[in-house]
Amino acid sequence: MLAEAQEARNNAGAAAGRVGVTRLVLTDFRNYCAARLTLGTEPVVLTGPNGAGKTNLLEAISLLAPGRGLRGAKLTEIGRRRDAADDPALPCLASSWAAAAVVATQRGAVRIGTGFAGSQTAGERRVVRIDGEPARSQAALGEQLAVVWLTPPMDRLFLEGAGGRRRFLDRLVLALDPAHASRVAAYEHALRERSRLLREGIADAAWLAALEEVMAEQGVAVAAARREAVKRLDRVCTETEGPFPRARLQLIGVVDEWLDAMPALAAEAKLASALAADRRNDAQTGGATVGPHRSDLRASLAEKGVAAELASTGEQKALLISILLAHAQLQRALRGETPLLLLDEIAAHLDASRRAALFEALIGLDSQVWLTGTDEALFAPLQREAQFLSVCDGHVAATSS
Repeated sequence: MLAEAQEARNNAGAAAGRVGVTRLVLTDFRNYCAARLTLGTEPVVLTGPNGAGKTNLLEAISLLAPGRGLRGAKLTEIGRRRDAADDPALPCLASSWAAAAVVATQRGAVRIGTGFAGSQTAGERRVVRIDGEPARSQAALGEQLAVVWLTPPMDRLFLEGAGGRRRFLDRLVLALDPAHASRVAAYEHALRERSRLLREGIADAAWLAALEEVMAEQGVAVAAARREAVKRLDRVCTETEGPFPRARLQLIGVVDEWLDAMPALAAEAKLASALAADRRNDAQTGGATVGPHRSDLRASLAEKGVAAELASTGEQKALLISILLAHAQLQRALRGETPLLLLDEIAAHLDASRRAALFEALIGLDSQVWLTGTDEALFAPLQREAQFLSVCDGHVAATSS
C-alpha cells in the first residue's frame, strides 16, 4: 500500500512538485556549530540517541515560519552553548545564531534566512530575509511557507490549560491565513500595554480607550479567523474516513459566542465597552477578563461522542494526528499546497497498524514531512520512500537505509 500511495503522489505531483526544504544551513544554532544539509523533498527521517540534536533540527525548520518555533523559545536561548573545547574567552552561550534554507514551493524555490544578531539594542526581534532582501517583520514568512508540528509535550494538549490549545489552534489558523500572526501580535501588544497602565495606576482615559479600541478591532478579527478555521476544519475532520479517529471541534469563548449572534462590528463595540467597564477589576487581577485570549478549543471523538480529555492516551495522540492530516487537506484546498509537518518522536507512541497508516498518509501528501525517533527500525516501512539521516552530537550524516 505504501508503494501505491507513492505512485498516487507521483501522478498527482507530475505538474507541480512537492513542497519541502532542499537546503538547510545552521550557524551556532542550539548544539550545532555549523551544519549544512542538502535534501530532496521526500520525507526526512532523523534517528539518533536522545539529546543528539534531532529536535533542534525540527526547531530550525519551525523558525522558517512566523512565531517562536516549536519550543516557544526566546531568541537569546537558541544560540549554541559552548563547551570546554571551545575558546574559553568566548561566552558560554553564543549571542547570535542563524538558520537559512532553500525551500521548494509550488511557486518555485525561495531562499529564507532568519536569525538573531545578539545586539543589545535589537531586543527580541529576529532578522528575516527572503530571497536576500530584508523583510519588514517575520509575518512575511507566513506568505512563503506554512509549518505545523506535533511534539511529545503536546501529548497532554487536551489535559492541560487552554493556553496550549490556543497556541496549537493559532498555528493551524496561521497556516491557512498568514495575516493571522500580525493580528494576534497587535492584540497581545495592546493587551500588555493596557495591563501595564492599569497595574501602574496610570488613569489616562484616552490612552486606555485607544488601546481598548485596538484590542476590540484586532481581537474580534482574531476570534473570527479562529472561528472560520475551526468551522472548516471540523467539517473536513467529520467527512474524512480512515484509521484515525474523526474529531469534532468547537471554539468556546465569550467573544466567539458574540460572533455567533451579531456582526463583527457589533462584537467590536461590545468588546471595547466590556474592556472599559472592567478596568478596575482588571487592574487588580491583571490581564483582561474578556477577550479572545480566554477562548478554548474543545475536541471530541466523533464516533464515541467522548471529550478528548476523557479519551485514552493513545486515542488522544491519534486524534491529534487526525486533526493535522485534516488540516493538511484543508490548507491544500485553500492555499494550493500543504504545510510542512514536523513530527517529533511520533512513531514510538503508535501501534504497528497505526504507524503503517500514518506513513501511508504522509507519503500521499504534497509536502515534506520530518520525523524523529531513537529507533530506526520503527521507520522501516519508509526505507524506500524517505531520506534517512543519523544525528549524533550535533553532526548529521546519511544512513544506509
